Amino acid sequence: MQVVEFIERVGAYILDSILALGNFALFLIRSLMYAVLPPYKLRLTLRQIRIIGAESLMLIVLISTFTGMVLGLQGYHTLHLFGAEDSLGTLVGLALVRELGPVLAALMIAARAGSAMAAELGSMQASEQIDALTVMAINPVQYLVSPRMIAGVVSFPILTVIFNVIGIWAGYAVGCGLLGASGGAYFNNLAANMSRHDVALTLYKALVFGVVVMSVCCYKGYHAKRMATGVSRATTEAVVLSSVLVLAWDYFMGSILL
Repeated sequence: MQVVEFIERVGAYILDSILALGNFALFLIRSLMYAVLPPYKLRLTLRQIRIIGAESLMLIVLISTFTGMVLGLQGYHTLHLFGAEDSLGTLVGLALVRELGPVLAALMIAARAGSAMAAELGSMQASEQIDALTVMAINPVQYLVSPRMIAGVVSFPILTVIFNVIGIWAGYAVGCGLLGASGGAYFNNLAANMSRHDVALTLYKALVFGVVVMSVCCYKGYHAKRMATGVSRATTEAVVLSSVLVLAWDYFMGSILL
């Protein structure tokens, strides 16, 4: 009897997971489809770009500065063991552009803007505002979700580029200004070893991460349960799931595009 109950629970969990995955796929397709179909919500899109992009700028600047400083410090002491301090620029630049820049920027935006987005949509679901939009013949996905998707696709690459640039200069400030590495060798080796492919890779990752974070956070908030803990649970699940998917997609894209 216990074996049968266990099999039933496993089967129910698998079916629920498949159903949730299918609902998420349909939600993502609808949000992307409505993003390119009229009527266009330009004012709502610009507002979300300000919320997701401009209001996350100071956080990105702060995190990128300390990330670059840590890379400059640890990279210099590691390379010094082999007498290769001149390669510090290559180490800092490639580490940021290929991996740390897009990943850390996406994680920070998910923690700041993604959580707020999930909580906002969850509150609208709990207070039946989304149902009110449907009653007024307003497509809630096109009105609420698609502008956020467009804003994420626009904001993530820009913030990632800013993260990379500030991180590289922060690594230069510590490695060359504080520890005494050659500034000329820092940028010469960086320019010699960083290719267009590396720059394209960081932009590809930023675009994918933007779609992943925005779609997951919007989906969790849009489908939040109407209960006392519905909004908080949806917010927590949105941040955790989007962070895990960012790291997973980072590995898959790196293994394919490198």
